[in-house]
Amino acid sequence: MKLSVSGRAAAAAVVAATTLLATGSLAGAAPATPAVAAAPDLPVANVKAHLSQLQSIATANGGNRAHGRTGYRASLDYVKAKLDAAGFTTTIQQFTSSSRTGYNLIADWPGGDTTRVLMAGSHLDSVTAGPGINDNGSGSAAVLETALAVSRAGLQPTRHLRFAWWGAEELGMVGSRYYVNNLSSANRSRISAYLNFDMIGSPNPGYFVYDDDPTIEQTFKTYFSGLGVPTEIETEGDGRSDHAPFKNVGIPVGGLFSGADYVKTSAQAAKWGGTAGQPFDRCYHSSCDTIANLNDTALDRNADALAYAVWTLSS
Repeated sequence: MKLSVSGRAAAAAVVAATTLLATGSLAGAAPATPAVAAAPDLPVANVKAHLSQLQSIATANGGNRAHGRTGYRASLDYVKAKLDAAGFTTTIQQFTSSSRTGYNLIADWPGGDTTRVLMAGSHLDSVTAGPGINDNGSGSAAVLETALAVSRAGLQPTRHLRFAWWGAEELGMVGSRYYVNNLSSANRSRISAYLNFDMIGSPNPGYFVYDDDPTIEQTFKTYFSGLGVPTEIETEGDGRSDHAPFKNVGIPVGGLFSGADYVKTSAQAAKWGGTAGQPFDRCYHSSCDTIANLNDTALDRNADALAYAVWTLSS
């Protein structure tokens, strides 16, 4: 960032679909029905396996996966190979920033109404100081595993599904802004919502939900309520991650965040556990943001919430 629950999930899917009907705030919202099937419980081991690969890539490429560096392109190639094998149509979008070539990776799942596109994305780059496993390998790995779960399930949602991995977020959301700015007016209007996942496995985690679109916000809150996990509105990074370019052109956005370098309060520690008076992520933008810099429970919960939102909002 710049700067098994399957039974409960099935019940929560009905609640969230009812919320969609009641609010109708998601752009282009049509009368909604519950998801065809309950969202999967993503194995956190799968998410961590992707993160181990990103760690290995960073280690082999100067210790980082930053924009314009070999570690970034190797990370993109890893994600693309997984998606290609799973049946996605992938596109690499190239841009230039700080005199270096950058890349976005876009993956479309065949089918669904292409006039109503649900996007989920994350930035794939790290800072130059470290491998960026929480920031933002965590979001990138969870978005990838959700996409692979879509393939495994043979999901046939009403909306068209598109997943994205952005380059050069750490330089000011360069990749996502390039994508949005280069959409035609017609294609921009077809994106009904964008979901962003940036830092979702912080070692001293909080559970923060973006408050931009009421339907998306409630979808995430419904999921966490089903787990008995309280949430707070995300304010630390508003406008500082890849949802901002989408929000700036009127596309409904939402997302999750587990905290960066701000300090966890006593009240937050009382409801979430962890250590008061310490940052949510003490290794933010540092060399110690490695595979050891994760909270598996937060990573698991947020990855499952991501999948739940994709299943629910695409139905």
